[in-house]
Amino acid sequence: MKKIVLDTNVFLVSISSKSKLHWIFRNLLDGKYILCLTTDILAEYAEIIEQQMGITASENALGVLENLKNVEYITNYFKFNLLKDEDDNKFVDCAISSNADFIVTHDSDFNLLKKIDFPKVIIIDTIEFNSIF
Repeated sequence: MKKIVLDTNVFLVSISSKSKLHWIFRNLLDGKYILCLTTDILAEYAEIIEQQMGITASENALGVLENLKNVEYITNYFKFNLLKDEDDNKFVDCAISSNADFIVTHDSDFNLLKKIDFPKVIIIDTIEFNSIF
């Protein structure tokens, strides 16, 4: 089973059943992949979901994550600081620490990772991610 890290914006848009990317959230619920998270990522998920969808949606989404068996909580012991945006580095650090197969994102700031040989972090977009299923 693939281990992945989801960028906040990808997770956010996948929650709504009306979204064309809802299949990402549905596949998570169905246990088709392992989602790797840190407390920093969870905090960002909570903040952005609350801003965009309200506190109830945020609490419900995080409640779901807390109860799924295919969610792996990661403790980072190192900060690699591979990206310029400090907020994005938490996803990279989680991917490295969890030995995730890839990060799913549409954020072009992550493209810098394609030029870094070590530690190797693979990024894919939602179209590539969909082709896995």
